Amino acid sequence: MIVVLLLALSNLFMTAAWYGHLKFSGDGELRLSPMKILPVILIAWMIALPEYFFQVPANRIGHVNFQGPFTAPQLKVLQEAITLVVFTIFCIVYLKEKIRLNDVAAFALIFLAVIVSMAGRDAPLKPEP
Repeated sequence: MIVVLLLALSNLFMTAAWYGHLKFSGDGELRLSPMKILPVILIAWMIALPEYFFQVPANRIGHVNFQGPFTAPQLKVLQEAITLVVFTIFCIVYLKEKIRLNDVAAFALIFLAVIVSMAGRDAPLKPEP
């Protein structure tokens, strides 16, 4: 459970860094000039940096090499599912965007991937030394 909590905290930072600036679009014009985009990039980077304090321990605690229950592919698929939950909440609450039926269907397929990946997780394959 600690792995899931750490991954969720990690995703809070990354979602805020990657998508938080979308709420402040100004007048809607494309703003890619260096003077306009560079501060956005730097602020996003500063928000994203603490993400590693959660992501790296989550992966180490959760991986079979460190007596965790998950293989690397399982950790990645689990992280993607958590990302979708965090992103959906962020999208609705912070960005005030509606989730379309197509989005829900796409998210459901990714959650199906988690189920497929976790099948047989009681006996993960450990890498050979």
